[in-house]
Amino acid sequence: MIVYDTSEQRANETIEKLHTLLLEYHRRYDIFHTYEGVNNLATVNANAGDAPVAVDDKILDMIEYAISMDALTDGRMNIAMGGVLKIWQSYREAGLNDPEQAVLPPMDALLAANMHASISNIILERTAGTLYITEASTQLDVGAVAKGYAAQRAIAAMREAGVTSMLLSLGGNVCSIGTRPDGTGWKVGIQNPYAGQTLCVVQVSGQSVVTSGTYERYYTVGGKRYHHIIDPETLMPSKRYDSVTVISSDSALADALTTGLFCMPIDEGMALVERLPETEALWVLSDGTQSMSSGFITFLTTD
Repeated sequence: MIVYDTSEQRANETIEKLHTLLLEYHRRYDIFHTYEGVNNLATVNANAGDAPVAVDDKILDMIEYAISMDALTDGRMNIAMGGVLKIWQSYREAGLNDPEQAVLPPMDALLAANMHASISNIILERTAGTLYITEASTQLDVGAVAKGYAAQRAIAAMREAGVTSMLLSLGGNVCSIGTRPDGTGWKVGIQNPYAGQTLCVVQVSGQSVVTSGTYERYYTVGGKRYHHIIDPETLMPSKRYDSVTVISSDSALADALTTGLFCMPIDEGMALVERLPETEALWVLSDGTQSMSSGFITFLTTD
């Protein structure tokens, strides 16, 4: 977090408030751990096929948004694919712990898990304030949207509190409020997916920059790298791109889009981005070439 203020005490208070708010979102969206005094997504997953779970609006709002992003990306950002992603995570961790014994998940296991990955298995009841997964084998995984959604809500809260100059980085998700005190925009580097260096630098003022890439989480089997972004159609890591970056005024949208675009043909993804307001994207294709939406160049700057 970078916060500019005329009062050091007030800046520290802002940072503390932001940290507390992000921690609240983390505890609610955690699918691995439960916390005393709160029903979170781990609680919802544990009750799949059994009973609706009373949850607060922070969860209901995010799940509702995630479902809308699944529709926007034509099923490419499906939070009901937790069973499939859990299998991949298990094999990836085993491969990282013992590289010589690394293997791919069996396709029959992936197909079996995918039979329970219907987004319609998620029942959200606003009036009752509950979330229910209708099949015991359906599990939520919100890794493609939760961080961006939490960041967007946190940034909105900071704006409401009067913050006018801030940069927040949540590992691949960078959000900004306003400009730097001298009136210049915030410079954000986009990583080269091959060299580990900077591919380009963009300058933003109030926008978010989100990047997903094959270099973030992966393991190697038979000399070939298998990353964590799984294509819902093939149930294998997407082969189209090595990184996708989205710039948007909405961090939640940018986060969801990087996953959705990763699994779309470039022409379809480009058409989607071009019709979304205040949204631009940069693709690094698997052959190393780059494509960008029509307005992305306006954000490019020198480092």
